[in-house]
Amino acid sequence: MARAFLLILDSFGIGGAPDAASFGDDGANTLGHICDHMTLNVPHMASLGLGQAAALSTGRNPLAAQPLIGQFGVAREVSRGKDTITGHWEIAGVPLAFDWGYFPHSVPAFPQDLIDGIVTRAKIPGLLALCHASGTQVIEDFGEEHIRSGKPIAYTSADSVLQIAAHEEHFGLDRLYEVCRIARELTYPMNIGRVIARPFLGERPGEFKRTGHRKDFAVTPPQPTLLEVLSRAGRDVVSVGKIGDIYAHVGTGREFKVAGNPAFLETTLANMDGLGEGGFLMTNFVDFDTEFGHRRDPVGYGRLLESFDAGLPRIMAKLRAGDLLVLTADHGNDPTWRGTDHTREQIPVMSYMPGMHPGSFGLRKSFADIGQTIAHHLGAGPLAAGTAWDPATPGA
Repeated sequence: MARAFLLILDSFGIGGAPDAASFGDDGANTLGHICDHMTLNVPHMASLGLGQAAALSTGRNPLAAQPLIGQFGVAREVSRGKDTITGHWEIAGVPLAFDWGYFPHSVPAFPQDLIDGIVTRAKIPGLLALCHASGTQVIEDFGEEHIRSGKPIAYTSADSVLQIAAHEEHFGLDRLYEVCRIARELTYPMNIGRVIARPFLGERPGEFKRTGHRKDFAVTPPQPTLLEVLSRAGRDVVSVGKIGDIYAHVGTGREFKVAGNPAFLETTLANMDGLGEGGFLMTNFVDFDTEFGHRRDPVGYGRLLESFDAGLPRIMAKLRAGDLLVLTADHGNDPTWRGTDHTREQIPVMSYMPGMHPGSFGLRKSFADIGQTIAHHLGAGPLAAGTAWDPATPGA
């Protein structure tokens, strides 16, 4: 029985979203603008159609030509959002029919009753920052005061999120998680998508560094996702990285919470051979987003893409006859764009099976087509949303 592997290159958009202007992102293009800053060498993704997908999205192929061995397309998001949860849920067959709640750009960004509720229930002396901020910069700005005062650092972004940072040793990791659980409960009525624990280490500015013990407290998807449908059918499901958190641990099977793109790759490889027949493995490669997209480092982003591409043949070599590999993204994060937030973009979809006939499956009107295609390939579903294409027949 066939298996499927879905790799999410977190934030790897390719521009062209028709509604980008309504998000303040008209002209954003993660791949295109990286290539404006460097000659990007990703021959294996190019052979899967990355350059052709970029051309389909924006009219420009910024990559050196390679013989096509896979199938490619472009997916357009229908949900109103440009955040991790919205993108991942739609990929898994659950587009959002509602708008998330967001925090304003005022200071404090959070309502006083929420601040008071967290402080009182968590028994902490207060909260610092209370604003829209870059996750790395806010630790630089408030890290020392946090260590002195014991007050966690609370901040948000253009996403529907409340992030709480605290020192892993001085404040304590379990204590930070408890503060976030309380905040998660208090923000449900506000329709906030995620509360994220952001532990860090270091003693002074310049030394502070976030650790791999991040934990996302997400709401439960409103409908069964691809992962839940497969789990209910008794299929072997493996989740690598933050996938378990994103889907609120519903249907996410065997979870492997590791940190860093090298660990994501090695954990993916280690679980490919043992994945059961009809099984599904999903990995999120988050470093593109957190380390280089939000930090507005186009060359660093490009170098990480090259590193990922260099490891791709190891994944492809483990595919068996009938196995389907899909590479895609969940939103954009143009590292040349103003601010530090995600950008509304279309996403590339690259697929490969041993012996596949190369070609294009065109512009997909929803990210949900990805999940529907995987469900159909695995003989499961159908999912509630999405239109499958046939990996065996280009253009079908």
